[in-house]
Amino acid sequence: MAGTHHFLTDVRYGTSPVHALDPRTKLLSVLALAAFAVSTPPTAVWAFAVYLTAVFFVLGLARLPLGYVLRRALIILPFILAVAVFLPFFDRAGSGSYEVGGVELSHHGLLILWNVAVKALISVVAAIILISTTSFPELIRGLEGLHVPRVFTLVAGFMYRYGFLFLEEAGRMKRAMNSRNYSGRWLWDARLMGHLMASLFLRSYARAERVYVAMVSRGFEGTMPGAVPLDFRKADYAFLGALLGLLGAVRVAVAMAA
Repeated sequence: MAGTHHFLTDVRYGTSPVHALDPRTKLLSVLALAAFAVSTPPTAVWAFAVYLTAVFFVLGLARLPLGYVLRRALIILPFILAVAVFLPFFDRAGSGSYEVGGVELSHHGLLILWNVAVKALISVVAAIILISTTSFPELIRGLEGLHVPRVFTLVAGFMYRYGFLFLEEAGRMKRAMNSRNYSGRWLWDARLMGHLMASLFLRSYARAERVYVAMVSRGFEGTMPGAVPLDFRKADYAFLGALLGLLGAVRVAVAMAA
């Protein structure tokens, strides 16, 4: 169970100053970094260099292996490649072009491609640092502390907590099918697969009803009690203030140079 559902563990391995920060601090930092990066014009290359330097500085503070983070950042590669197929050839009147190996590439298209790639990289690496130094329950408590609507945090919390039960139920059904020599590889097996999916839904719904009744019988009133109250400390104020000050100064410099 632990190996299969490692992404659902309540703890994150390692200790660092970033691990110890309040989850609200980390959430606000990621949101601020993404907002400033998205609002920065693509021609301000030096500004993105500063953003990336800040991200990798925090990565060093978090003591996360660089390879670990970059491997997970590859999730954005298919999207960038999909954009890269078309954008270099997207031309705008008067933007100019470059010829590489007999292929004419648009200056405007390459600028948009750079814009998409660098902003996606900054946002994704920042998000990976967040989820690698903060457990899921801490993220939910941080969102609650930021007054995110309770219905969202409750649904997300239940999906997290009981998602592995759904996976285990599906795994048991699959093993039962395999023990009866069922492969389900042909189109005419779709009807049986539909029945199995309906059965899985009904089992999950019945389990959810039992869980809800058990929680209500134990005094659940719509909120999850927190073991330790959230509290901004000096380190949180210093980290958030330094990051916002840096991002604000870069954005103001970019606006003045425009």
